[in-house]
Amino acid sequence: MNFVFNPKPQAFVEIAGASEYFPVHRIYCVGRNYAEHALEMGADPEREEPFFFCKPADAVVPSGSFLDYPSATQNLHHEIELVAALHKGGRNIPQNDALDHVFGYAVGLDLTRRDLQAEAKKSL
Repeated sequence: MNFVFNPKPQAFVEIAGASEYFPVHRIYCVGRNYAEHALEMGADPEREEPFFFCKPADAVVPSGSFLDYPSATQNLHHEIELVAALHKGGRNIPQNDALDHVFGYAVGLDLTRRDLQAEAKKSL
């Protein structure tokens, strides 16, 4: 197969206590999923539902990586996130079967350029 440029390597995360790695294909995120976060984001937790969005797989970096502080922001926000790693997909999965799709859990660090995010929201 010939590419016009070399594709990025497969994103992956380490698995504690194993020599294998977990491949990352898609990252689904949930926003405003608890009242304190909804209020922080200027939403009414009693009226607005949580929303879902995606991040690219290459947003994952190996544990212990150095991340440059992004120069185009004055307000870099960080949150610690619970990560659920799914090893199989599905649709309309019954609640009783949901955990059959979970490979494991991890802790993630979510970084957001809040000032740039606020500017982008103004254009919606």
